[in-house]
Amino acid sequence: MGKVIIIGAGGVGTVVANKVAQNNEVFTDIMLASRTKSKCNIIAEDVKRRTGVTIKTAQVDADSVPELVALFREFQPELCINVALPYQDLTIMDACLECGVNYLDTANYEPKDEAKFEYSWQWAYQDRFKEAGLTAILGCGFDPGVTSIFTAYAAKHYFDEIRYLDIVDCNAGDHGKAFATNFNPEINIREVTQKGKYWENGKWIETEPHAIHKPLNYPNIGPKESYVIYHEELESLVKNFPTLKRARFWMTFGQEYLTHLRVIQNIGMARIDEVEYNGQKIVPIQFLKAVLPDPGDLGENYTGETSIGCRIRGIKDGRERTYYVYNNCSHQAAFEETGAQGVSYTTGVPATIGAMMFFQGLWRKPGVFNVEEFNPDPFMEQLNIQGLPWHELFDVDLELEI
Repeated sequence: MGKVIIIGAGGVGTVVANKVAQNNEVFTDIMLASRTKSKCNIIAEDVKRRTGVTIKTAQVDADSVPELVALFREFQPELCINVALPYQDLTIMDACLECGVNYLDTANYEPKDEAKFEYSWQWAYQDRFKEAGLTAILGCGFDPGVTSIFTAYAAKHYFDEIRYLDIVDCNAGDHGKAFATNFNPEINIREVTQKGKYWENGKWIETEPHAIHKPLNYPNIGPKESYVIYHEELESLVKNFPTLKRARFWMTFGQEYLTHLRVIQNIGMARIDEVEYNGQKIVPIQFLKAVLPDPGDLGENYTGETSIGCRIRGIKDGRERTYYVYNNCSHQAAFEETGAQGVSYTTGVPATIGAMMFFQGLWRKPGVFNVEEFNPDPFMEQLNIQGLPWHELFDVDLELEI
């Protein structure tokens, strides 16, 4: 049905490559490309072993529009799944426009020199994609992605007004390392060390990092200390669901992780500006990334599971109701299926489903869109089929005060 190129050969790219190969009635021609072709080749060989499907591979620098354009013109994909770095979103979007390729990503653009999540850079492409007759699907991972689709599904089926939204993200896994991040360390550390921010009564409230926290109970896991941080889907959700009085994002962190993080900040290793060392310029957080464990190598010994969902309070037929929709994902099961750990799996599977929605004509219209702007129902159906089954609880205690 469709010709697809995947940009990025990390843990998420590994999952996407496996899942598109599993669905080769939809994805009829597949290419995996990254800066390091040898990594693509290893993934492609493993996918062939697992599924019998052959994936083409290529080398490309995703920071270079000319290199991307040359590759797109050679392979001629209909859709690009971008699971590279958030810094590279705009160059990939530029290349897509130049070559008439549709676009999908899992994380919004952020500049290299500033730890800042903001959709404005990508939303600014709306007219160009619309005029080109191309679709750009933004934020199609788990969070952002599935959490936004959970919200859209709740709004469509269970609420007349959604008023309070709390996205809750728990990783109760154990990888056995003293300190490691579950996805690109540079992006992960930038994300969790920035100031907290949430939406309340029509404005953004900013907090010090990790200032708001409380224990929350997660299904099959139990209580875990959870912290309010800022996460990108909040920006699009408050725009697309204007009845929201408050929207927050909670993430769990262990005390050992937070202690390491505090030390990294205190000694300057979280800096994103250049410093001079032995006569050359280096960025401390990029050096740190080079010495930390590769998130793609954590899967083999990773135990436990993730639990991510939306806790929603609102009005239906004049009465207040609550709703909790969530998915739990086993790190071990994810590794057995794809060779990647659960955090990569929960991002890569939704990206694949979003691409399926595109090729099936269900999520396909000219312009730039966040996932909650599409029909959530066929996506929700595929989550159950593709390995991320979801569960619902109605009119329960959400543990979160108004």
